[in-house]
Amino acid sequence: MRVLLLGSGGRENALAWKMAQSSMLEELFIAPGNAGTRLYGKNVAMSTTDFPAIKKFVLENQVNMVVVGPEEPLVKGIHDFFLADDELKTVPVIGPNQYAAQLEGSKDFAKQFMFRHNIPTAKYATFTKDTLEQGYTFLESMKPPYVLKADGLAAGKGVLIIEDLKEAKAELKSMLADAKFGEASSRVVIEQFLKGIELSVFVITDGDSYKLLPEAKDYKRIGEGDTGLNTGGMGAVSPVPFADAAFMDKVQNQIIIPTVKGLRNDNIPYKGFIFFGLINVKGEPFVIEYNCRMGDPETEVVIPRLKSDILDLFEGVASNTLSERDVQFIDKCAATVMMVAGGYPEAYEKGKQIYGLNSVTESIIFHAGTSSDGPAVLSAGGRVLAITSYGKHLDGALAKSYDSAAKIEFEGAYYRKDIGFDVL
Repeated sequence: MRVLLLGSGGRENALAWKMAQSSMLEELFIAPGNAGTRLYGKNVAMSTTDFPAIKKFVLENQVNMVVVGPEEPLVKGIHDFFLADDELKTVPVIGPNQYAAQLEGSKDFAKQFMFRHNIPTAKYATFTKDTLEQGYTFLESMKPPYVLKADGLAAGKGVLIIEDLKEAKAELKSMLADAKFGEASSRVVIEQFLKGIELSVFVITDGDSYKLLPEAKDYKRIGEGDTGLNTGGMGAVSPVPFADAAFMDKVQNQIIIPTVKGLRNDNIPYKGFIFFGLINVKGEPFVIEYNCRMGDPETEVVIPRLKSDILDLFEGVASNTLSERDVQFIDKCAATVMMVAGGYPEAYEKGKQIYGLNSVTESIIFHAGTSSDGPAVLSAGGRVLAITSYGKHLDGALAKSYDSAAKIEFEGAYYRKDIGFDVL
């Protein structure tokens, strides 16, 4: 099988690492990839949203399957682009079509879907610039903290949790009237705050059946003790100790099965990953958000725990035979620690040479934001490296990742030293 993987982050590096282990793989291309993905396939300098260039590449290189890593090409309709093209329509795309990708691309769409199918989630209402006054009234009717979410994609930064009513009103105005997040906040969802502990659950589905992947917990805040600004994620652990069999039964019966059935009942074809951002409120699961792809950095702990051949699963998705495929997990814990650029998630510098990568033997290094300059590896993003380790227990896996992180250096490097602190 000749596969094109779209994306350039830690998630794509983990997927490339896993696909490279498949006996079904003939050749792997990654567009645009990074300094880590080139170890598992051939990097191609091509944007994930340049659909005509992707078409040309797929035809010239006889690509048999396209695996979409990030959300942007899905929300922009890459799956539809393939289906509508006579030369491409037989090439399967792993990732949902544009309409289905609104589960991630529009918070309001996702909320309506959940309410329609009785999937547990927080109470909400949606507002626009024209209904700003009603938004103020709705905020007044709620207790703090106030949760404001930009409806569209805002690179993980479009969610605000505010304690003060006056500040919440000012932020609502800033989002709607002053376009704080651009087009993404032309609509804003205000929802009830749920207090509990979060986790991420993943399935892969062909639209009829699904396979449950290992769950994970990620750490979004830049500072230790979950303080400071939100980031794309500073680390992750899997499994999640509180997600026991009884809790996961509730997740499957109250959330996953109604979601897959709901998509089918709404005539929304769906082929790919569904990410459920959940919160455990006194033992009951609620959906905070859907994503239409794997999470990052959760992929860096979930995929290493997958024993099965991932291309076999992808083929099951493509041919609607996923129910016949086998999913097995490695009976070990995995923990990943993100090394980020100094200043991240605010302004940060790129182009810093990374030293010590070859001295790491106990962990897998997934590149998240790197580029190569000959043999040298340079930082090229805010989140630079994900360092993943296995252990019989989570504390052992974390200890290995921290030992490995201490061997790697680049100017301004920072990582949280308390990943997993709340579940250990």
